[in-house]
Amino acid sequence: MKTHVGGHGIRSGRSSYSAGSHVLLDFSGVPREICEDDAFLLDLIRKASIESGSTVINSCRYRFGHNSPSGCTAFVMLDESHVSIHTYAERGLVAADVFTCGPTSEQKTDLIVARVKSALPHKEVRDVRLPRFAAAEETASVPGGDG
Repeated sequence: MKTHVGGHGIRSGRSSYSAGSHVLLDFSGVPREICEDDAFLLDLIRKASIESGSTVINSCRYRFGHNSPSGCTAFVMLDESHVSIHTYAERGLVAADVFTCGPTSEQKTDLIVARVKSALPHKEVRDVRLPRFAAAEETASVPGGDG
């Protein structure tokens, strides 16, 4: 059985397998005014996505604080997947999620991550790279495997 997922080059039973690249970033010590600036954060991840060569499909932002703790969310939908940021202003925390897939996913993700890290003032950042489509890769490498 041959499977094609989302137009991004993932095909079981073929040697052209291309996994996704997913990085989670947890920033601490980010100034409150940055954590509340949804327009700045959306602009940052939008520009970083474009600079990486990713295709931006849509984007949105929302500022919290009316009936919840202060902070915001910014989201960029990509043809390759997505980039998002969620903040907790009162604690100076920012969580970013950078996920791309396709033949150049690792390079695109790395460029977006580097741009976000350099543009956000912070005291510490922790990043975790998650393997994506690992089950598909295992299935693709097993002769006759269909999941």
